[in-house]
Amino acid sequence: MNKKDVVKNYRFLAIMLLAMILGCVVGFAAPAFGNSIAFLGKIFINMMFCVVVPLVFASIAGAVAGMKSMRRAGRIMGVTVAVFVVTGLIAAVIMFALMKVVPPVPVPWQEIPSEEMGEYASVSELIVNFFTVGDFAGLLSRKAMLPLIVFSVLFGFAVNMAGGRETAVGKWLESLTEVMLKFVKIVTYYAPVAFFAIFADLVATYGPQIAGAYGRALAVYYPLCLVYLFTAFPLFARFGGGRRGVGVMLRHITKPAVVSLGTCSSVAAIPTNLEAAEQTGVSRDVSEMVIPLGATMHMDGSCFSCVLKVAFVWGVFGQELSWSKLLPVVLVAVLSSVGMSGVPGGGYIGEYIICSVFFPTQMELAFPILVAIGNLVDPPATMINSSGDYVASFVVSRFVDGKNWLEKVLAKG
Repeated sequence: MNKKDVVKNYRFLAIMLLAMILGCVVGFAAPAFGNSIAFLGKIFINMMFCVVVPLVFASIAGAVAGMKSMRRAGRIMGVTVAVFVVTGLIAAVIMFALMKVVPPVPVPWQEIPSEEMGEYASVSELIVNFFTVGDFAGLLSRKAMLPLIVFSVLFGFAVNMAGGRETAVGKWLESLTEVMLKFVKIVTYYAPVAFFAIFADLVATYGPQIAGAYGRALAVYYPLCLVYLFTAFPLFARFGGGRRGVGVMLRHITKPAVVSLGTCSSVAAIPTNLEAAEQTGVSRDVSEMVIPLGATMHMDGSCFSCVLKVAFVWGVFGQELSWSKLLPVVLVAVLSSVGMSGVPGGGYIGEYIICSVFFPTQMELAFPILVAIGNLVDPPATMINSSGDYVASFVVSRFVDGKNWLEKVLAKG
């Protein structure tokens, strides 16, 4: 990338950041106006969601279809899931230790308003919805991302068995991916307006709630996400990409982080992550499997929030967060964040899992508290979730393409 391209990219990022800051100011000074322009942000998010379904299908199916080795495809998938689980465990343990040092609710609440729970799916329904939908039309919704990914992987294997990238379908998948990426580029020109509206509405809606116990929880969570971004991510990049991995990662992670922070959606940030991975030199078959899969399964930020929620509600009820509870809390955090993210089947599945395991007799009290925390921490959690997908591609590349994969890429460039 030449200097002109660098200036162009960072100029656009600066415009988006300025739009976000102005949105925050407007939302704080004029809450009613901030709420009234929320539709401008919704337009951008909806357009990105419309792009994501065909993009995920084409990129994953095309990547699998074009692989010369079925063994390589299986290896990429296995390593990817393992990386997601391990990083999720690390995030959950870090947050648990922090909650021991800084309890979010040091004094139990005296009165807790009760709220009716949303609908949720049974265990068997969750399993079915994890892998499938009722008919093909159901795959065309972003709410069925995991079934879509499963379908795309199997479709890609079928194309591979029928002749691979050189078949008419293989070429069509490759062309569709390129077209959808160009479509994303067009939509991105509207992003500054959308970011202004999104953050104006966010501050206008949640600003008054950032006080007391919730404010204490956010004061822990938000800085932790920044620290994790600038400590854990460089460590992962160093492990995955070698001595030059950190520098390369830091040069390309800004845009995925900002887009995911602004949209509060890992799915909407898939195109930006794919672009960053391509500019880095990550193998296309790796990036086109790791990043779309990561949008629904790689949730380090959600692991943080899960542990925070458990610690928060235990504090509300006056229960101690002891080290003996570390294992179940970490396991539930990984299950609800890595295993169940994006699974359709009722309202707030992650919160329901937490309630059913830790607060089965206090569910009506605990559930609304968990949902409120989830809404408040969603922006930084999504930033860690989504930008972490790009970093995870470094680690997967190390195991799939060798520990010197980045050095070879930089030597060619």
